[in-house]
Amino acid sequence: MLTAKPAKIKHKAILIVINRLYRSDMTAEELYEATRGIWKIGPKRNEAELAMAVYQGIIREVYKIRRWLPAGTFNYKTRDSRNFKNSGRWEFEGEIAQDVRDRYLDFSVRHLLGRKGQNPIRYSKGW
Repeated sequence: MLTAKPAKIKHKAILIVINRLYRSDMTAEELYEATRGIWKIGPKRNEAELAMAVYQGIIREVYKIRRWLPAGTFNYKTRDSRNFKNSGRWEFEGEIAQDVRDRYLDFSVRHLLGRKGQNPIRYSKGW
């Protein structure tokens, strides 16, 4: 992690810090579900092309966002998602961004995260 090169993000991306949910032995489905919801996030979300799962400042996966829906729209298989309908929270539907994944995976975004408190949602620069 200390030797990861800084990411140069060229896409409109949302960095989603999942430090509390992440485990090194997560399945792909667990990582996706930890990343895709359930977030307090404003309307700027609709401009994002990508969502990046970030653990300890390193990009762990990259997803292409298809659409955002109110939290509780989908059932989660690997985490509790009850009690989020009508909560003002959101979740995205997407898939691994195969076409750009290698540009970002395992790169550092520490330089983009800064010290912005507890909010797990950050937008990449350049929007």
